[in-house]
Amino acid sequence: MRVRAFLFDFDGLILDTEFASRAGWERLYREHGHELPADLWATLVGTTHAPWDPMAHLEELVGEPLERETLNERRFAHELSLIEAEELRPGIAEYLAAARRHGLKRAIVSSSTRRWVDTHLERLEEATGWDTICTADGDPARAKPAPRLYLEALSAVDVGADEAVAFEDSPNGVLAAKAAGIFCVAVPNEVTRDLGLAEAGADLVLDSLADLPPEDLFSRLAED
Repeated sequence: MRVRAFLFDFDGLILDTEFASRAGWERLYREHGHELPADLWATLVGTTHAPWDPMAHLEELVGEPLERETLNERRFAHELSLIEAEELRPGIAEYLAAARRHGLKRAIVSSSTRRWVDTHLERLEEATGWDTICTADGDPARAKPAPRLYLEALSAVDVGADEAVAFEDSPNGVLAAKAAGIFCVAVPNEVTRDLGLAEAGADLVLDSLADLPPEDLFSRLAED
């Protein structure tokens, strides 16, 4: 396999926003005397249009309508305070450097909004050097697990699916990459570690991207 492009998920892969997002909802649930259901929360990871609504569910548990806007503002502020303490996940910098060194295309493929991705890339000083950034921007038809974002990324960088490697952290992301025909390396975080990434179809599952240096991945793929 000849690699010409690295396609990176963003949330939970480049930057661990997943822990903060879950923590914000856990805090909100506990303030109201309940626990966030882990199995239902898992359906939201890596996409934007899961059928489960945590606020509606909390209202059902409480038995009355809640001040949604106020609670969401407070929850989101807590999440941001946690995210702003996060840096690039282990191994990401090395893979970005390897892409530059080998002249590979670099893309971000995310179910989030472009504004969200850009804001955090700027803080991390990684806003430049991307060949394309494909985001769902609230459109369910484009969000993972549908392959549309990955297909858009491949088209934008003019690379075939068999010449790209996708890096994902969630089952929804893995499903999207594989549906687009792309070799997928899954790198779970604390939130997604037990969500069945291999069962979702990941070609390779790593505890950390730092566990497999880029040159070793190239050698591994060259043997396939």
